[in-house]
Amino acid sequence: MAGHKLWRGGTAMMRVAVLDDYQGAALRSADWQSLHPAAQIEAFPEHIADQDALARRLHTFECVVLMRERTAFPKSLIDRLPNLRLVVTAGMRNAALDIEAATARGIQVCGTEMLGYPTAELAWGLIIALMRHIPLENAAIRQGRWQSPLLGNGLRGKTLGIIGLGRLGSQVAAYGKVFRMSVIAWSQNLTDEKAAEHGARRVGKEELFAASDVVTIHVVLSPRSRGLVGAADLARMKPTAYLVNTSRGPIVDEAALLACLRERRIAGAALDVYDAEPIRKDHPFLTLDNAILTPHLGYATAEAYRQIYTQAIESIRGFLDGRPVRPINQLA
Repeated sequence: MAGHKLWRGGTAMMRVAVLDDYQGAALRSADWQSLHPAAQIEAFPEHIADQDALARRLHTFECVVLMRERTAFPKSLIDRLPNLRLVVTAGMRNAALDIEAATARGIQVCGTEMLGYPTAELAWGLIIALMRHIPLENAAIRQGRWQSPLLGNGLRGKTLGIIGLGRLGSQVAAYGKVFRMSVIAWSQNLTDEKAAEHGARRVGKEELFAASDVVTIHVVLSPRSRGLVGAADLARMKPTAYLVNTSRGPIVDEAALLACLRERRIAGAALDVYDAEPIRKDHPFLTLDNAILTPHLGYATAEAYRQIYTQAIESIRGFLDGRPVRPINQLA
């Protein structure tokens, strides 16, 4: 599919590619016209996973705007983009982008700020949808059935287990307290004092999985967190418990979770993230009636996009003026 062109002009323009604009929201979320006539913008809605195809697509662009961790941007790709001078990524970190390779090539990398609350709010939407079987009841009433035999459960008095009590996890903990839940938390560096500061009780990892009615994940994907939730952890969960992942797919052992859900060893799961995105059309998760699936919507809100793309424009303008805005790397 061809990209959406916002304008075209003289030969002196910087060519800017906005990648993975799944919802066609990029060009209507910020004032890209303010860059005219210095830049020409194209937004591409389709995800290109094949590196050869991506290199051909981006070969003539001087600037690429990335949504964090949607498209892999390794050294092998960067080395095939001779015209690239600027990369702007959503967020101030992007595990899919090789910063070192960009720096070695003299490519400036800048970031944007990210709103924290949209992902925390989505996590709660998924928790309530699981506990009250909202997708199931929505489907049933459209099929002429009134109230399914599967009873929902309230949140009050239940135990919320949070993996990761940082910027997002602490917001989720605060909402849990509003619902009168008992909040417990674990992460590798969490202290009793930090947990108590956010109204939670620090427990061991084994206790968290065994005691929780809902386990929700809020840690950053890193070599240390990849596969953090495995088969042994899932085996400790109550048969009535739910797992929610709005962080990153590879934090959970996908094969182990799939087996757990197929065998109904837990009540269900809600997933906004997957090992490979977009999720393939024949993925086994799509066949499960005890899984709620959303297409990585955590930060995909109108407010978040306005901030990301407005700040991307600031970074492009700053680069053109010779003064990088929110630089992630330092060039000699």
